[in-house]
Amino acid sequence: MVTDTETTPSTGIWATFRDSPLAVKTILAGVLASRLGGFLNIFLVLYLTDRGYSAEQAAFALGVYGAGGVAGVFLGGTLAERLGARNATALSMAVTAVLTASLLYLPGYGLLLGAVALVSMAAQLYRPASATLLSDLTPRDGQVMVFAMYRFCLNLGTTVAPLLGFALYHLDDGSYALLFWGEGIVALGYALLARATIPARPRPTAAESGTAAGKPSAGGYLAMLRDRRYLLFLLAALLNAMVYVQYLSTLPLDVSASGVPILWYTVAVSVNGFIVIAFELGVTKLSQKWPMKITIALAWILIGLGVALYSLPLGAAVIIGATLVWTLGEIVGGPSVFAYPALAGPARLRGRYISTFQFVYALGMAVGPVIGGVLFARLGHGVWLVFGALGLLAAALGVAAVRTPAEPAAAGPDAVEPEDTEVSSPRA
Repeated sequence: MVTDTETTPSTGIWATFRDSPLAVKTILAGVLASRLGGFLNIFLVLYLTDRGYSAEQAAFALGVYGAGGVAGVFLGGTLAERLGARNATALSMAVTAVLTASLLYLPGYGLLLGAVALVSMAAQLYRPASATLLSDLTPRDGQVMVFAMYRFCLNLGTTVAPLLGFALYHLDDGSYALLFWGEGIVALGYALLARATIPARPRPTAAESGTAAGKPSAGGYLAMLRDRRYLLFLLAALLNAMVYVQYLSTLPLDVSASGVPILWYTVAVSVNGFIVIAFELGVTKLSQKWPMKITIALAWILIGLGVALYSLPLGAAVIIGATLVWTLGEIVGGPSVFAYPALAGPARLRGRYISTFQFVYALGMAVGPVIGGVLFARLGHGVWLVFGALGLLAAALGVAAVRTPAEPAAAGPDAVEPEDTEVSSPRA
């Protein structure tokens, strides 16, 4: 369990990884492997159309896949609490393995659609459990850095997966069997590894099980929902996710409508991926020393500003320059944003805080493209000023929301409201 007094002698990249227990290394390796083998969402539309289904049916299935993932993140917190991180991760990956392979053999669209929903849900169930265990097994001074590593594995796997999947597709002479069986085998391998190396759920301490003056605490989501400051942070995170995702949805629409060669959009996306993978861990060595309130606010300001810069007349310089601005915000504050939910509430509710944040962030990434598309149809190129303003609003809400990771008033009627001081990222 992480306490305010725990420290580590170093919060460097290698030192944090070296000193982490085997379970943490397993989680990081599993996140990377699951992303590297995450071919289904990339090739789902192509697979369904290849089987003779219409483009509308394929697009709807992709929407179902996204909705299932959001539901999986939300349910993952409860699953982790009931089963523990080891069992939740093993179950999540085992079910994912079976369902992914089954897509090759299901005969009808209805069965395929149901399997797509279930496999996307199952594939995300492990995420709250993994993030909670990362926090539980990492001393306070290493929290931001370990979540930077977590993000590095996510981003690296997401970047390489399309290339790996494309290679497997051609290796199998244009068949999808090797792709989906490969993803299933990777998921099953992670399930077995998690079962062997992640520790069983420990017996909860008095603080984690929740006692206040001899009374049981009000645990679960209701207790977390009484934490008004954290709800404000969740709102800010939702707005930020909606703003952030526009580069994947609204930006290509605007580039196409403006007559700018699509090459510059692909270059900008590639530059973003390269910078995040190459520099985020190094930047975190510095940014983890800053007050977390400042780090998160600066990150969200840069993201809002970068998105607003797309409102300038589109061209190669604007597309790449604006992308560089919000990419800087991403690498400065992304790890702190992901680490804050583990520090914001009491230990007994850590899983709830983390899973709710991940749900809200996934929700923002899911609804953002829809909102962006509607606004672009009405406002055209002016849509970027709206999202820029939303990004700055998220930063302002973040400043008001982030606080000391002490026992919040939400934890129960006898809890004490935390001091209104800054959460500082651990210092080396």
